[in-house]
Amino acid sequence: MPASLPEWIAVALALAYVLLAIRQSRWCWPAAATSSAIYLVLFWRGGLPMQAALQAFYIAMAAYGWRAWRASHGQAEELPVGTWRGRRHVIALATVAVAAGVNSRLVTAGNGLLVAYVDAFVAWGSVLATWMVARKVLENWLYWIGLDLLAAALYYGQGFHATAGLFLVYVALAAKGYSEWRADCRRQGTTPAEPVEMTRG
Repeated sequence: MPASLPEWIAVALALAYVLLAIRQSRWCWPAAATSSAIYLVLFWRGGLPMQAALQAFYIAMAAYGWRAWRASHGQAEELPVGTWRGRRHVIALATVAVAAGVNSRLVTAGNGLLVAYVDAFVAWGSVLATWMVARKVLENWLYWIGLDLLAAALYYGQGFHATAGLFLVYVALAAKGYSEWRADCRRQGTTPAEPVEMTRG
């Protein structure tokens, strides 16, 4: 099934979001919000309720990210890139896996348990990774690599072929984002293994 014009517009805006996020430009968030508004309708009509619900979260996070990435509390500096300790990642991923398991059994949308679980896992994982982007946690890009591969398979199977292609492009962009944010982390004097408390914004 060929992609519709709204899907192509959403793809273009979503791509703009990632490219701007890599550059740490605040304008990534308006692009994200507009893309998500379009995808919310498309995914709901396409039988992916968790992906549709995820778009509502993205819209809210776009507003939060726009605020968090500005210079805060009247200071000139912006929110710095930081990292998480290994234990925090383990807890975060375990929480996503459990939430997806519970969610997939509650919402199958007629697609079968496997599709429902992947749908839920991508949704909850994306909630976590998007919050990490808003707080400029370096490892968000590593999360996105895995999530984007899963999402590409999910979307292709549901007929969103242009979106599936977009998510494969995202994998390469996430690798680039990790490299650039890691370099910025080093310029700030924060090593990738060093935890940074994310409380500003």
